Amino acid sequence: MKQLRQLSRTPYYVLTGGLAIIFLFPLVWSAFASVSPQGGTAQSEGFGFGNYVKLMNYDAGLPTYILNSVIVSGLTVILVAFISLLAGYAFARFEFPGKNLLFLMVLAILMVPYATLLVPLYVLLGNLGLTNSLVGLSLVLTMYQLPFSIFMMRISFEAVPTELEESALVDGTGSLGALWHVLTPAVMPGLITISLYAFLAAWNDFIAPLILINDSALAPLPLAVANLRQQAMGAVDYGVTEAGVVVLALPCVLLFLVLQRFYIKGFMSGALKG
Repeated sequence: MKQLRQLSRTPYYVLTGGLAIIFLFPLVWSAFASVSPQGGTAQSEGFGFGNYVKLMNYDAGLPTYILNSVIVSGLTVILVAFISLLAGYAFARFEFPGKNLLFLMVLAILMVPYATLLVPLYVLLGNLGLTNSLVGLSLVLTMYQLPFSIFMMRISFEAVPTELEESALVDGTGSLGALWHVLTPAVMPGLITISLYAFLAAWNDFIAPLILINDSALAPLPLAVANLRQQAMGAVDYGVTEAGVVVLALPCVLLFLVLQRFYIKGFMSGALKG
């Protein structure tokens, strides 16, 4: 019987293994291509890290671009997590006039194409003196991540029994105290999910930095890699591009591997509630 059960799961293993190969192949190929010899690149003979050396020394330097991306992604994650936690709690636990209409207006932002928002946002940031600023870029990325994040947090709070909050309120804890001490640990998978999603979106975003950042020293890593790949006469340096792809992908892969159980729990809580 044990062998029959294992045999019945063979299609599952074949399917999941095939999907894993399909999804991992581009990353593995990029890592291989970044160290393999290619004509017209910094690694033209033999295997080595010439492309990574070129990436490291480009313009302001790879550490500067990584630091810019870390600052932008970190600010985005903090703002998204903080605002979504409070907004999700308010939409899930409180009744106020226009609640459902306001929630629909928040979700309606998702139906607006991302690129069409950048021009009015650029004008708005210019009036606030935040153009060509990592803070301004973080605010733009936060704005576009909030609708999905608020939606996820509202679902996460609604999945938590109200008795937990009521018991804290009976003990004399206020609403904010109940949120911080009782509800936040209960919705931690959802909070980690939206934080991870916000980090991935901010870390890999290219369009917003292209429009909002003019100083090359303030460019995040995706924009720096895109600028570096263009060579004389329109040629593309594929070697350094692949090296940039690997550097961009590594933090995302590592974070997802570490936080995947929370990521799955966060989406499962939303699926069960829906």
